[in-house]
Amino acid sequence: MQPSSDNANKPQRDFEHVRDSMHSAISMNKTEVIDTVLNDFSEGYFSLCYENRRRLLLVLAKEYDLNRTQVCELIKQYLGVLGEEAQSAGHEEDGVLGSFYRIERNLRHALKPMYEGLFERLNMHPGGLKVLTSLRADILSILAEENIASLRALDSYLKEKLGTWLSPAALELHQITWDDPASLLEKIVAYEAVHPISNLLDLKRRLGVGRRCFGYLHAAIPGEPLIFIEVALLKNVAQTIQEVLWDDPPIPECEATCALFYSISSTQRGLAGINLGKFLIKRVITLVKRDMPHISTFATISPIPGFIQWLLSKLASQSKLAEVNDISQSSADRSGSAFRENILEPEEEKALMDLSEEFVAGKNGMERMLNLLTSKNHEWSNFAPLLSILKTPLLRLCARYLLQEKKRGKALDSVANFHLQNGAMIERINWMADRSENGLHQSAGIMVNYVYRLENIEEYAQSYFSTGQIHASDDVCRYVEPLNEHQPATDKRG
Repeated sequence: MQPSSDNANKPQRDFEHVRDSMHSAISMNKTEVIDTVLNDFSEGYFSLCYENRRRLLLVLAKEYDLNRTQVCELIKQYLGVLGEEAQSAGHEEDGVLGSFYRIERNLRHALKPMYEGLFERLNMHPGGLKVLTSLRADILSILAEENIASLRALDSYLKEKLGTWLSPAALELHQITWDDPASLLEKIVAYEAVHPISNLLDLKRRLGVGRRCFGYLHAAIPGEPLIFIEVALLKNVAQTIQEVLWDDPPIPECEATCALFYSISSTQRGLAGINLGKFLIKRVITLVKRDMPHISTFATISPIPGFIQWLLSKLASQSKLAEVNDISQSSADRSGSAFRENILEPEEEKALMDLSEEFVAGKNGMERMLNLLTSKNHEWSNFAPLLSILKTPLLRLCARYLLQEKKRGKALDSVANFHLQNGAMIERINWMADRSENGLHQSAGIMVNYVYRLENIEEYAQSYFSTGQIHASDDVCRYVEPLNEHQPATDKRG
């Protein structure tokens, strides 16, 4: 975490001065000077170096938390009234209820941390929402380095507040075009997180015929989308990102039947975990359907950012277990075998072991696959025989990763979890769909199509939320059927 470049040349304020202005912003009741105090705090905070920002946020989290002594005292009072109610056996009911209401009101007030006042005042202050998102971005950076309970509580409280203040009713859906101010277009280029925009011609194509770009704007952060989504109008659901980014010229819009979401990017790290994308996708679907009734399919071509990391970990551990098990077969020690998994099918193992050692070395198929996937410059992706051998196991393992690998009952992959919780289904897994360095690095070039079926969005979102059920097409489910006969984790839909 570092102060932004916009403030790099500003003189740093004294830490104690900024701390004092923060205290004043929290405790001051004089409304006529509060704007001046908030301006002073905001400017002072942005002038601080990393270490002093960290110190200040820890002061805010620990010294301006709720008063637990007061909370404990009120709970004792509440329990005392409960005892009195039991003894009164229904007599003087109004008096007892009055005591309950009074203590409950006081408890609600006591359970609000003091830093809530700073958040609420900044939210009402011009430019304050931007300050709050920057504060949370800094908090997240600190928490990534060290898990501090008081700071995590501060983050949770601020996240909840931001989620309330950034409800769909407070956001403006804006179609971003080439005619928008240069400052806004520069932010689109800077914040595009999925498929980098290479130059102005690339940007113009993404905003031109057969393409759409929509963003959520908030009045408190003018000229800067909080999140934006890029859409391609196509005849069919694309199987590669290349055909989306390199489609020149695009088809006439009147011939399009599919709106393909190929990139969604957040511009504010401080809004991480606040699902603005859910509302954005639904609003865009409604708008496109209204303006272009001939569009009948709404789908994505999405990355699978966690696949290779998960697979390499599996291959490394299972390759080691296979080696240990081979050694232990001649002894009584078979402790490793209980943890072994059938990562490769017999024919996949054989194909990898039949490869000449001039291509890849390894004692077993899993070790050979591991060595291929970690080869320099992804050399395997440029050699047709290797692509042919790896295609079947990688597609099958990718389907397993998307359908069966869970964290707290939900899809392990972050992008999969995002679309599934929004009501999408997994329609198709695409081989060599992203040949970029990043695509090969994070998913061996594989991408996935999620489809939003308008009649099923709410049903799918609810079943995923309540039971973790993942809806997928028959084609995707077939990849894992032999391993999934007794696991009702997915719902097949053609």
